[in-house]
Amino acid sequence: MESRTTAVAPQAEPEELPPGAATPDEATPDQVTGRLADQLLQLSRRLHRFQRELMEPLGITPAQARLLRALAHCEEPPRMADLAQRLGVVPRAVTTLVDALEERELVRRVPDPKNRRVIRIELREHGGQALLNLRRARRTAAAELLGPLSDEQRVELTALLAVLDEQEPSSTPGTP
Repeated sequence: MESRTTAVAPQAEPEELPPGAATPDEATPDQVTGRLADQLLQLSRRLHRFQRELMEPLGITPAQARLLRALAHCEEPPRMADLAQRLGVVPRAVTTLVDALEERELVRRVPDPKNRRVIRIELREHGGQALLNLRRARRTAAAELLGPLSDEQRVELTALLAVLDEQEPSSTPGTP
């Protein structure tokens, strides 16, 4: 009778650096990348949670805050369809957000002076004040998250994130 040996497939290395298991200097590039991805997601979640907690007393949801910020960056009052495209949502979602913000007198619908059938969304005075309060809440949340870092470390982190922010996102992860 012949004896057969079964080939054992090599085990793949873990994609992420197990917490406390190895230092980044001892880890493979894949492990470091996996750990970094986990850290970025965790920090993003913490920042969003801090912001939500600080925005809650303002009575503004994160989606409404996004719409207000988008309005603030427009040179002229945008159409609903333009806002939907800018926010990456369907027009119906913008209608719901605008309804809620209009009810609170933060925005208003105004007719387009060139085409009466077109409605544009305009930031009202109270909306501008709400935006200032939202910016304060975001900065407070960021300050809390970044509290352990020195001013020098914050400058360094800002520079590193700017490099990543400048990259053109690819359509498929892992493609150049």
